[in-house]
Amino acid sequence: MRPRSLPALFAALGLIVACGPDPAPEAAPAVQGPVEVAVFAGGCFWSVEKNFEDMPGVVSAVSGFAGGRVANPTYDQVVRGGTGHLEAVQVTFDPRRISYRQLVDRFWRTIDPTDVGGQFCDRGAPYGTAVFATAVQKPLALASRAEAASRVRGFATPVRDAARFWPAGAEHQDFARRNPVRYGGYSRFCGRDARLRAIWGDQAAG
Repeated sequence: MRPRSLPALFAALGLIVACGPDPAPEAAPAVQGPVEVAVFAGGCFWSVEKNFEDMPGVVSAVSGFAGGRVANPTYDQVVRGGTGHLEAVQVTFDPRRISYRQLVDRFWRTIDPTDVGGQFCDRGAPYGTAVFATAVQKPLALASRAEAASRVRGFATPVRDAARFWPAGAEHQDFARRNPVRYGGYSRFCGRDARLRAIWGDQAAG
């Protein structure tokens, strides 16, 4: 990501300061069986991906972009701004093991839904938050949002209509899993955990 408020500190610590390219991971095995998909934008896609990929019933979490007007956007295009896209994650899940509502309920507790300018130290429109929901998913997402908003003053994250999801390149996938020390430094110095605890208390899930 681009934590513009802390670049000097990150550089001094030898930590990566942007969701930039990294060596490509090995290809994942093919998914078998009936699955569904959900798309969430929660700031840096490193964090959104990490927050979902180890949940029981989640088959995969893929980093990418959604909500904009540019076809097949590149990472550089999106972070420069002007495409309308948000960094987003497409979550593929087994509905027999976990429900869409459970995914949305968890999502709120991994973000600061009061921040309209980005998330944590990642600032700017590409780091905005949203749930992208199909017509079938939208009533469930809105009900979940209403419940979460009743607990948090200034809740601003919208439920938006489903939009085309564009995967990012392979070098952007599974960053936290492949780089736990670097991701841990990014997350800690961005203040994610402290801010999530301040908003959600012991329900924080980031």
